[in-house]
Amino acid sequence: MAVALTGGAIALGAGPAPATVPAASTAVDPGALGGGDLDAGIATLQAHLRTQPKDSGSWATLGLAYVEQARTKGDPSRYPQADKALRRSLALAPGNDQALAGQAALAAARHDFKDALTYADRALRQNPYSERALSSRVDALVELGQYAEASKAAGTADARKPGVPVFTRYAYVHELRGDVATARRVLEQALAGATSPGDTAYVAAQLGQLAWNQGDYRTALTYYARALAADDTYLPALEGRARAQAASGDRAAAIKGMETVVSRYPLPGPLVELGELYEARGAAGDRARARRQYALVDAWIALARANGVNADLDTALAAADHGDKAAALRAARAEWARRHTVHTADALAWALHANGRGAEALPYARRATATGYRNAAFLYHRGMIELATGHRAAGRASLTSALRLNPGFSPLGAAEARKALEAAK
Repeated sequence: MAVALTGGAIALGAGPAPATVPAASTAVDPGALGGGDLDAGIATLQAHLRTQPKDSGSWATLGLAYVEQARTKGDPSRYPQADKALRRSLALAPGNDQALAGQAALAAARHDFKDALTYADRALRQNPYSERALSSRVDALVELGQYAEASKAAGTADARKPGVPVFTRYAYVHELRGDVATARRVLEQALAGATSPGDTAYVAAQLGQLAWNQGDYRTALTYYARALAADDTYLPALEGRARAQAASGDRAAAIKGMETVVSRYPLPGPLVELGELYEARGAAGDRARARRQYALVDAWIALARANGVNADLDTALAAADHGDKAAALRAARAEWARRHTVHTADALAWALHANGRGAEALPYARRATATGYRNAAFLYHRGMIELATGHRAAGRASLTSALRLNPGFSPLGAAEARKALEAAK
């Protein structure tokens, strides 16, 4: 399918859809927050609202800024503040689309995707051209597993409000169904048109992640360098660079980089990655260091739940490998009951496998890979489950595919895949 940027919009062609979408590059307009410094912008808004407490638009912007602050700092305690500010905006101006779009973004950040869809639809009834609402609607549909509807929503968003948030969603939808070429082309064109440091960093990091997923670490590192040239504090690029360094064999740089990330952004993914890097290094004391990282995952999940975040997917993924396996399965089942996506299918499959229930796991592992999404971890999980259930040829094929696609997909998983392949000869 040919994809071109025409007048700033993606010309959408026909074809199948599906997938899962990343967050928008920014939850708030940096221009509305003092030139892009989020903390300074929030302080400015707070000062303004002390003198103009009936400014509904500023309350909505403040709420969105708190959502973004929670995301960029890995601090879910900001979400109640966001909720309070958005409610204040709606009390002052009932039904205003800016606050409703903010509530959609907040619900999505808390992984309450049904509410995110409801709020996005309400905002779009007030303002069909709200970029935030259009973007949140795509996110919610994808995360609910409603892939065909999400594809239509992405087309609508592109027609109404083309821009970086829409382009990145469109690209990710294609990546998740295996159309990497289209995803790369759209992201490259979006990067060429990016005008702010924030958008440059965001899109370049997305291109880095896309390259890393395909095992192209040199290209990934090039894009992460470009992202960090635009914003040397951009945490997703710092995290991605560390992963690419680890996969390239530069474990010392990877550990140093990931330590920097978790000191500022203690989310489950980076914490588990750092723990596994310690384990893979295997030096004296590294196993204890790894255990401390895994314990911090539990602490973050507790904090997230205390602030209204559904953390079942994080629990399932971390605990299946490094925690309470029964808890992992309970969390994975709860998440699957809420939404059927490739990610929840993979998490449930792996949690079932970790609990010795391979026969139940296999259909979910197959479902996780059914869209064509090129994800080495999914293929690794499927291959291990296939071997455990006696499907030796299929298991070898899946593990081989995982290592061919991205041979450094995980500090520990890649080594386990090689060991399993050798044993299955």
